[in-house]
Amino acid sequence: MRIAFYAPLKPPDHPIPSGDRQVAQLFLAALRRGGHDPVLASRFRSFEGRGDRYLQTRLAALGRKLAERLVRRYRAAPASAPDLWFTYHIYHKAPDWLGPRVALALGVPYVVAEASFAPKRAGGAWDPGHHAAQHAIRTADAVIGLNPADRDCVLPLLADRARWVAMKPFLDAGFYAPSEPAGERPARLIVVAMMRPGDKLASYRMLGDALSRLSGLDWTLEVVGDGAARSEVAQALSQLGGRVMWAGTLSAPALARHLAAADLCVWPAINEAFGMSLLEAQASGLPVVAGASGGVAQIVRPGISGFLISPGDAAGFAAAVRSLIVDRGLRRRFGEAARRRILAEHDLPAAAQHLTSVFETLRPAHAA
Repeated sequence: MRIAFYAPLKPPDHPIPSGDRQVAQLFLAALRRGGHDPVLASRFRSFEGRGDRYLQTRLAALGRKLAERLVRRYRAAPASAPDLWFTYHIYHKAPDWLGPRVALALGVPYVVAEASFAPKRAGGAWDPGHHAAQHAIRTADAVIGLNPADRDCVLPLLADRARWVAMKPFLDAGFYAPSEPAGERPARLIVVAMMRPGDKLASYRMLGDALSRLSGLDWTLEVVGDGAARSEVAQALSQLGGRVMWAGTLSAPALARHLAAADLCVWPAINEAFGMSLLEAQASGLPVVAGASGGVAQIVRPGISGFLISPGDAAGFAAAVRSLIVDRGLRRRFGEAARRRILAEHDLPAAAQHLTSVFETLRPAHAA
């Protein structure tokens, strides 16, 4: 199946790495794994982060023109026209101005993966984007939900509740190698996260608070990531002294090597959707201590592959990390269970099969 792929927040070939770009790339890989032919339909970014109504209006107008141009192009060259339009990640700050129009004009199914809708945004600074996201979700033939937290607000917009399709977050587990057993050395903790104001910085601050309570144990912390809040993150972790090693931004192969050399992944995950780094860590055979936010609970099994802590509970977070630092046997069992679960439930082949099954149900229904 020829698929027009579009990511309005950030295209999959954007030069700046992020979890959003990574998931977009993984969807492309899953589509190809399923035998489909995904083609990037547009690099147009609809994201507007300041609440500027004028700029949102300009983006909407540009989006409509681009949609019309795509329709003309596909009609002029029918062999290049898609059999299905697939949009990854829409919300009020990054709505889809292209997909609904193009899919309707061509008479092909319109599928959205990871759509979120917040009724409280109606009438606010992002009202145009809010209504555009609402329209896109209403017209979607299927909404693939990676984060169960989105479900309750999306379902009321769907003509048929069956159009919501739950799907587990996924990665290419074969890219990651199980970590080596720890010898007689300090436990190696690792955190992989961008450094930006807001929830990420709040998570780093809680991490510094929690780990400062473990000064009597033998451990180090490697921090992988960078961003605009780098100095604030350094301040948040300054109380940990020389235990902290700064790796900066790493390429995917380098990150896999660093994860394989670690013993334990730690991340408070304040208001996290699900956290790709937590999947990567478990694919590398690492147990995880994380905050129980958003969809994190569907990728970390408490008491089996790690521990989930109530958001903001620094003391509880510290206690969970302590238990895995001092008990190497528990750490090993959790890590082995984490790797097995990722391979069984969150690997690329399972995602490819799931997507193909969704498309197969849509085509006859849409034709009818």
